[in-house]
Amino acid sequence: MKQNKYDDKVFFEKYSKMDRSIKGLDGAGEWKTLENLLPDFKDKRVLDLGCGFGWHCQYAIEHGAKTVTGVDISEKMLTVAKEKTDARIHYIQMPIEDIVFEKNSFDAVISSLAFHYIESFEQIVDRVSTCLLTDGDFVFSVEHPVFTAYGNQDWYYDENGNILHFPVDNYFSQGERAANFLGEKVIKYHKTLTTYLNGLIQGGFELTGIVEPQPSEDLLYTVRGMKEELRRPMMLIVSAKKK
Repeated sequence: MKQNKYDDKVFFEKYSKMDRSIKGLDGAGEWKTLENLLPDFKDKRVLDLGCGFGWHCQYAIEHGAKTVTGVDISEKMLTVAKEKTDARIHYIQMPIEDIVFEKNSFDAVISSLAFHYIESFEQIVDRVSTCLLTDGDFVFSVEHPVFTAYGNQDWYYDENGNILHFPVDNYFSQGERAANFLGEKVIKYHKTLTTYLNGLIQGGFELTGIVEPQPSEDLLYTVRGMKEELRRPMMLIVSAKKK
């Protein structure tokens, strides 16, 4: 079975207390940047891979999407998503790696912070390309390769607990990493920037946007730890079109 950490009771309870879980899109430091790269959803058929609590699915519907399909491996996440759902949103519990949709099923595919849990990005690109209409939009965010390279995803501290710097090592050695997320061990997969960008190009996509987001000004002073996010890139957001 594919990794399903979000159905672990302890981990899910911790994740549910995060700002992005409670406040939704407004609690996500990268949201405004991601929003600027999203396509016009008017009358579009949208697929959200790793939809989680369904915040992006709901956003797409509120901005005119015809239908939205949300895919996630976590039963607990989808249970919460369905509590606030619209009849035009259809949720499917399934690993992203296993999606099989008919050709030209969607006009836009989006994903937020999910692909670093999956080993093969090339497989994702292939499956997205199959179900996405020609000239359709593919927009996703992932943890930045600088953030995933070393593995444990924590700072180096001095003897007094003050942050010194963030470690980057074994960058070109792609593959499994044991990360420390919310005090729990979580398996993630490090990929280089080349893998993400060339994977899209070689998979028949045209790059339309690449951004390393910074927290919005208001979050720097209202959310604990946000100021440190200016010291190294934590996320990467990419938009592309299927040629």
